[in-house]
Parts: sequence; structure tokens; C-alpha cells
Amino acid sequence: MPVQLLPASAAAFAPRASSVNVVLGSKVEPWLTQTLKRINRVKRPLNSVPQHQRCLTETLSSPNALWTLTSLIVPKAPEADLRKDSNPLVEAIFNYKLITVEAYIVHVDMVLRNEVAYKLTPDTIEALVEYHEEVHCVDAKSNTYDWAEKEQQCKKLHEDFIQSVNKFVYRTHVSALEGLEEEGAGELLCGKSDEVKSNVMSLMKPLLPPPPKMVEVIRQPPLLPSSPAGHSMWSQPNVSTGLPAPVESWRVLPSSPSVASTSAESVGNSTMWATMGMSDVETPSPPAASFIQPYSTSGIFYSSPVVSAPVPALSLPSMLVPPQCGVSMGINNFEWQRYQEIPPAM
Repeated sequence: MPVQLLPASAAAFAPRASSVNVVLGSKVEPWLTQTLKRINRVKRPLNSVPQHQRCLTETLSSPNALWTLTSLIVPKAPEADLRKDSNPLVEAIFNYKLITVEAYIVHVDMVLRNEVAYKLTPDTIEALVEYHEEVHCVDAKSNTYDWAEKEQQCKKLHEDFIQSVNKFVYRTHVSALEGLEEEGAGELLCGKSDEVKSNVMSLMKPLLPPPPKMVEVIRQPPLLPSSPAGHSMWSQPNVSTGLPAPVESWRVLPSSPSVASTSAESVGNSTMWATMGMSDVETPSPPAASFIQPYSTSGIFYSSPVVSAPVPALSLPSMLVPPQCGVSMGINNFEWQRYQEIPPAM
């Protein structure tokens, strides 16, 4: 991107130069030749680039070479002092005024950027500064709440506007020179005046009060429902491995057939076992391969092999003693009186 070069006369608070800085290319556009011939009362030769440059420089350096960039309709007084009337035309006449934004050309570049630079006239700057101080700042103060540094902030706002409006330079394409009139005056064409109006009004900043102070509230984080008081959040829960407990040696059933069963059938037939002698019961030896495998979940969970011992298949007492009828029977030479002392089975 080419560097934007402006003469010293375009700086803030700089006076208007006696001569305008004009830079033309090696070839002059035909529209520029026609424009210069139209505005010059005295016919001047325009056969070369230096002749075009000399003619354009003298025309734009005239004290009367002022351009009307735009016009602003602004209030004459603050909002609280405006006149109220039922007729809108009366209100418009007494309450508003017209500020004509005028400028002069400080730079013409037809080589690098093909642009024309305009700087506001001192009269325009003075009118804008007066409106900003007497109307804009007063309305800004009345429309905001009061704080400690409100007056200082308003003064700073006005000082910033003075700097901005004096630095304001409007740039547009060199085709704007087609609106050139006699003695170097002119007016922007093709709707460029609306763009200038928007740029000038954007220099009038609003009065912004300081943001309210935020009160920081420190809250203690609540405990999780699953975390009781005094319980560390990093403590590891007891994880069940799913392995069965080791089998103790005294819980392994022996292979002797003399171990009594404690099942529900043995409790119900306890009276019959009490009257039977162990010598009258013949218990056959179980086969070597006949044993009962205890229930194990090793097929589902991986675990160490469970120590198990073969359990003999004992026959129930009802299978060993044939059914008897009557109440006079004795077992192993017991008398009837002894049999009557045994309480009946419930």
C-alpha cells in the first residue's frame, strides 16, 4: 500500500498554504483538460503536462477557491431551552440553524493514490467547536447521571473534539475535480456530501459515565452430596475384586461317613435317629468316583481353585429302615416303657 503523503498545510492548526501541492502523471486525462478550459475566463494554452499543472495550481490556490463539502442542520440551543410551539415550522425556524461545512484543497495526487485532500476552513472549525461546547456538551451532561469527575470528563470531551476537528482531512477520488467552478470553488458530486456529514458527526462523541463497580462476592463451594464431612475427595473407594474368600481348612467336609447332616429332613426325623442304634445301620461304602461337587462360580469370575473334598452320599434314615406299623415296636431291645418316654415328633 503506498504511503499517504500530505503537505505540512494539512496538519492540525496549520494555516492555509499560499500554493496547493499538485502532482500530475505523465499523461493528462481528457476530462481534466475540458474542466480547466471550462472554468478559465482567459484562454490559456493546455498542450502539455506542465501547462495543466500550472493552471490547476493557480486556480486551487486562489483565496476564493473554497469547496462546499456538506451542510449540517443542528439545534441552536440545548434541548431544555428549545422553543415549544404547535406549529412545526415555527419550531424549525427558531430552534435550528444551518452550518455549511467548507474546505479548501491542500493536495492533489494523480500518480500514486489518485486522490484529492480537503481541509476544513477556520470559519467552519469555529462554528463546529461553538456548537459542540454550547449544545452538544450541555445535552450530554444533562442526559447522564452525576459522578465525581463528570465536569472534568466533559471538558476533556470538548478538548478532544477540538483536536479531532482540526486534524480532520477528507480524501476522495480525483474525479471530484469535475465539480470545479470558476475561481477554484466547487461542490462535491455523486452523493459524497452524505459521507462527509457522517464523518463530521462521528467526531462528536457521547459522554460516557464510568461503569458501576462490581462487588465481588466470595462464596464457599458447597460439598458434594456424596462427600461426607471430613472425607477426603482424593480418597480411593474400596473396590471389590470379585474374588471369593479363601476356604478355611476347618470348613472342608471330611470323607468320613460319621458326619451328621444338619438339613431340614434330619431335624424332622431326629426322634427316629435317637431310637436307632448305630450298630443296626449298615452304611455301604460309596464308590470311589461318587462325590458331590460343591457349587462354585469359577466359570463366571476368575479365581484361585477352591479346595474341595469328596462328600459321601449318605442315605436318609427313611431309606434304611422299612416302614413299620403299630406303636409296640422297639429298636435294639428297648422296652415299651422306654419308647413311651420319647416324645412324639412334631
